[in-house]
Amino acid sequence: MAGARLSAQTVIALLLALASTALTNVAYLREHDAAAALPALSLRRPLHSVQVLLTDRSWLIGFALESTGFALYVVALALAPLTLVQSVAAGGIGVLAFVSARMRRQRLGRHELAGVLISMLGLLALAVSLAGGSGEGAGGSTFEILLWLTATAAAAVVALALGRRFGALAVAEGVAGGLFFSIGDISVKVATQGEARSAFAIGVIVGYSLGTLFLQLGYQKGGALTVAGLATLLTNALPIAAGSVVLGEPVPSGAFGGLRIAAFAAVTLGAILLARPDRRATQPVA
Repeated sequence: MAGARLSAQTVIALLLALASTALTNVAYLREHDAAAALPALSLRRPLHSVQVLLTDRSWLIGFALESTGFALYVVALALAPLTLVQSVAAGGIGVLAFVSARMRRQRLGRHELAGVLISMLGLLALAVSLAGGSGEGAGGSTFEILLWLTATAAAAVVALALGRRFGALAVAEGVAGGLFFSIGDISVKVATQGEARSAFAIGVIVGYSLGTLFLQLGYQKGGALTVAGLATLLTNALPIAAGSVVLGEPVPSGAFGGLRIAAFAAVTLGAILLARPDRRATQPVA
């Protein structure tokens, strides 16, 4: 009976994760279109930037969709392992590419298409590799979790510095957004363990707040697929890695372990391709 209840919980969690993914990626597109039409946002004037966003009806609709998707995601994480939920959410890059092309009646550039296809193959391989290990694990060491989150935030700062240095700020802000979103995702899973770990709710607030802000900044400088696509890849791949490395979720061995390594390599290649879309304008669908 207990196994049946667990199976039912898992099915519900996967359905919630699927709905969350669809809502979140449609929200990304709405937010991109709204943010691109707004006055310039700036980290130097954070309160003004937030006010600009919150007073725009179109952006608020997108944010409401994203918030609904987040609520479904939190429930899914409470019912199933982080790696399992993220494996479903990993399909978000495909949803984003499909909806982006259909809404704009445009064809994807060669680098964008290649990046999406390779990323989806990598994320699918990550999902398959979970068959070799996808249990809840021991919960992980609090010190190691904090170290992971700190290193992730530091990586975001480095990405932003490199973006400014090499004139690729939209890409850097997409990367930073994804890194901070991953902090939020991991913090959600840890906070749902309850007791003292409820304090990780701070990481949820900080991670999602900064992730959302950097995404909007990136939307004003780059395309939705490039900015949100990079964020989506990092948001999904990093928590899967964290599940195995710091949360004590089982690490697959043998063929499944090799598949997971290949999957991360594919996701990385896909991210690189998405970061450098074709120079020519995206062509409209005839």
